Amino acid sequence: MANAESGNQGGSASGLTESEAQEFHKIFITSFIGFTLVAIVAHFLVWQWRPWLPGPDGYSAVIMDGAKYSATQLTTLTTFLG
Repeated sequence: MANAESGNQGGSASGLTESEAQEFHKIFITSFIGFTLVAIVAHFLVWQWRPWLPGPDGYSAVIMDGAKYSATQLTTLTTFLG
């Protein structure tokens, strides 16, 4: 409490010691790198599944492919339920 009243002399703004700050930094960087790698892999997998940039036929071909897939799935579902 004395440090807080006297302007935190000799300590850091976060209140952590040097070793605690280094440990936190190490955990933060490791977590950030892990999160970034997972995000890169996820984006790559989604790109392989459904590219978000149109091909030479533009977005109309993508929309038609989606419509054909939906119609096939709907037909299969109604056959299964009916």
